Amino acid sequence: MENHESSHGMKEIEGATKAKNEWWEWIKALAIAILLAFVIRSLLFAPFVVDGASMMPTLHDRERVIVTKLIYFVKEPSPGDIIVFHATADRDYIKRVIGVGGDIVEVRGDQLYINQEPVDEPYLHEYKQQAEQEGYFLTGDFGPIEIPEGELFVMGDNRLNSKDSRMIGTVSLKSVVGRADVIFWPLNQFRFPK
Repeated sequence: MENHESSHGMKEIEGATKAKNEWWEWIKALAIAILLAFVIRSLLFAPFVVDGASMMPTLHDRERVIVTKLIYFVKEPSPGDIIVFHATADRDYIKRVIGVGGDIVEVRGDQLYINQEPVDEPYLHEYKQQAEQEGYFLTGDFGPIEIPEGELFVMGDNRLNSKDSRMIGTVSLKSVVGRADVIFWPLNQFRFPK
């Protein structure tokens, strides 16, 4: 009888210990998941919601994009990249890099020039055709502007409806959050922006 009670008591202790160990394993797994999410979100990738029409037709209002942060730890933004940057203390913008430090940016007759060389902007073809048909310029003349080292000149693809470096000036490399690489929402619009 005593042996049976002792064995039963041992099983209860073993069961309690096993349950305690399972809880401890779940707490550790949860802590690791939170830590990984924090690292991924703060250092590698982050979601961003497009707010407004300034990047039309490339990006549409309310689309959600994945911003790759890691890329700019190994290289600097290049012309053509679509970047997210801190425009103010509480507001991020998404724009296209047009020029980098040392470049001279100018638009004449709706043609972009970098260092006095004409630059093709295939992402503007749709809007440019419409502008030509209706007899106006998509991008008003400006410049030449020399971009200081450590700065970027950015513009929205919707040139007639974009608050960008033409108004706010150049953007510091330090304010860049990352590059918009994937549009993931809505799902039926999943694509890689160019």
